[in-house]
Amino acid sequence: MTKSSPFPKLHVLDISRNAFIGSLPDEYLKHFRAMMDIVENVTEDEISWLPNYIESSFTLKGLDQSLERLLTAFTTIDLSSNLFSGNIPNSIGNLQSLVHLNLSQNNLTGHIPPSLGNMSALESLDLSSNKLDGEIPSELTKFTFLSKLNLSMNNLVGQIPHSTQFSTFENDSYMGNSRLCGFPLTRKCGGENRPNLVVPEEEEEEGDDQSDFVNGFGWQVVALGYGCGFVVGATLDRANPINLVA
Repeated sequence: MTKSSPFPKLHVLDISRNAFIGSLPDEYLKHFRAMMDIVENVTEDEISWLPNYIESSFTLKGLDQSLERLLTAFTTIDLSSNLFSGNIPNSIGNLQSLVHLNLSQNNLTGHIPPSLGNMSALESLDLSSNKLDGEIPSELTKFTFLSKLNLSMNNLVGQIPHSTQFSTFENDSYMGNSRLCGFPLTRKCGGENRPNLVVPEEEEEEGDDQSDFVNGFGWQVVALGYGCGFVVGATLDRANPINLVA
């Protein structure tokens, strides 16, 4: 390890459940070379001792799990439950060998960087309980191994991207984002959620008849009715005169 390239062989970074503040360590992320291409950066000697190197527990795919050994291809970053703020750096998308990424329960803001779509080995992604906004990048649909996604409790908007992988995630992956829409949510996007205001032809014809009645022939019938009433009333008055006393 050198100052210009810190932790080039690092496979696991877990500093969760602390009180770290400030922005995410972008300068470190840029030099995690073992997480960029783990096959290229692991020597034969390291392969021989790495599988039995450590016993540890991690939060993987939303569950606390214990690992009896650290597999050669296992790479994870867990910065959850801290006080990190600011944007998620684009450089994190360079970690193409990263398997698990958990940045949940912080104060992260801004958009989800489209560069995350470059993390082709990612199996779980947890960005929940932050203050992220904007749309879910369509680049995330390039994930092929992702089995756990949690974007809940943010301020995300727009339509959830369509893909074979995204169709496997349920409502709880997106809950707490009141302006998200589309499958699997019941909230439709765009005009799909507006009621149909087209008037059926029969109702339009009926409305035209009513209009004709008011503006056309109908006034003649009304006038005729008043006329008949006047004649009948006058006949009754002549046959049976009534004296009106004030």
